[in-house]
Amino acid sequence: MPQLPAPAYPADVLARLEADAREVIARYPGSRSALLPLLHLVQSEEGFVSRTGMAFCADQLGLTTAEVTAVATFYTMYRRRPSGDYQVGVCTNTLCAVMGGDAIFDRLKEHLGVGNDETTDDGKVTLEHIECNAACDFAPVVMVNWEFFDNQTPESATRLVDDLIAGRTVEPTRGAPLCTYKDTARILAGFPDARPGAVEASGGAGAASLVGLKLAKGEAAPHARVVGPRGGTPRDAQPQKGAEHLSSHDAPQQTSASDPEYPAGPAAEEGE
Repeated sequence: MPQLPAPAYPADVLARLEADAREVIARYPGSRSALLPLLHLVQSEEGFVSRTGMAFCADQLGLTTAEVTAVATFYTMYRRRPSGDYQVGVCTNTLCAVMGGDAIFDRLKEHLGVGNDETTDDGKVTLEHIECNAACDFAPVVMVNWEFFDNQTPESATRLVDDLIAGRTVEPTRGAPLCTYKDTARILAGFPDARPGAVEASGGAGAASLVGLKLAKGEAAPHARVVGPRGGTPRDAQPQKGAEHLSSHDAPQQTSASDPEYPAGPAAEEGE
């Protein structure tokens, strides 16, 4: 059945959002480019992107609601229904899964009594599995409102969600202190994080990432091993200035374009 028009925001909320939207739109030479941060902005108001929020974005940018809906439904960071104060995402992609991500996700579903993309009755926690948190060297990884909690176990993840529900202070392994999902959405919309020390706490790459980078460059300890070319054997990494240190990423490889023995194209006729 056709839906009724989305209800409008209350007058005071609308005035505030319109002022914020003008600030966001002014950052872009083309107003259409402001759609992603505007979706974060309306998400910071309701905790998800509602039909009212999409209609607001369409009005501000001169778009149709269909155009806005196409974007809002494409990106998983935009919630399509009410969610909790804390978005708990468990990485269940390959490495995190085999390191324990699947076990963590199963434990949290049982412990919280919710399934994927569902919220606890008290409105505190929304649980979802995430395909990749881009932190494989800290697997298995859990994110809360996009802040990292590294090297998790079913037990530590259970304590984490219990602390969130109880309102106890929780410190991410890396990154800024936690704030609510609505506050996170406003930051993602491009508004400054005014909390003292929050920006400075964001930090850089973790120790595991830096060790891997040094290994790849051959800058590790004298007896560390570096991956050699395919078909070859690893050799000791000597931290000598200017020395060449091959890795599986930068070693020259034969390809169909450079190796006459393996020309490009099918080896047999189609259908054979």
